[in-house]
Amino acid sequence: MSTVIKASNLVQGYGKTIVLKQVNLEIKKGEILALIGPSGSGKTTLINSIMGMINPQKGEVTLLDTRMPNRKILSNIGFMAQTDALYWTMTARENLAFFGIMQGVPKKQLKKRISYAAAVVNLEPSLNKQVQYFSGGMKRRLSLAIALVADPQILILDEPTVGIDPELRQQIWKELHHLASEGKTILLTTHVMNDAWEADNLFLIRKGEAIAQGTPRTLIKKYEVQTIEEVFLKAGRLQDAHTSND
Repeated sequence: MSTVIKASNLVQGYGKTIVLKQVNLEIKKGEILALIGPSGSGKTTLINSIMGMINPQKGEVTLLDTRMPNRKILSNIGFMAQTDALYWTMTARENLAFFGIMQGVPKKQLKKRISYAAAVVNLEPSLNKQVQYFSGGMKRRLSLAIALVADPQILILDEPTVGIDPELRQQIWKELHHLASEGKTILLTTHVMNDAWEADNLFLIRKGEAIAQGTPRTLIKKYEVQTIEEVFLKAGRLQDAHTSND
């Protein structure tokens, strides 16, 4: 499989504060990778770097063999931010149409793509409802639908299942696996350990450093524990021990 997203020796920060330290990440076509780490670990900075929102201080990031930042590549990305960026006085359908057109969906395909994206997140009955009357969970579902509406090659999803009930979560994951099987590349962040088990590979980040990478089962076996949470805790202790010895 060809590499779609790659970060090589990435160092990132703001002023004298280093946020990411020599991060190396590779995601292949058709792969789902879950980025896991606590608040302040560098997840958002890594995503911003991959999206080309900030220039690397050192190292490089490439998407589809193109060095980032590059505006032309953004049309290949479906992005779901952690904070919902929606037009509250517009209906869900109008939001999907607006963002679909912005992402280059041909007008002839727009109705079909809106129906598909709304169906994935169970928003069909609420398409004509103004977003200001949506619950928090419905807004998250609409944000995910917007990421899907243009049928992008790459999906970058920040906490996609927060505020979503277990049944819908299973439906979303079924669709994500289907999209991956069709060759879509998916990067998501999560605090939900059940989501981690759904991913092909995990990338655990703490204090701006990658502390573990691999499939869920491989990491469980390597660290001789029972859960992904225990993997993270054990890898974190090893990181602290290594830092104290330096």
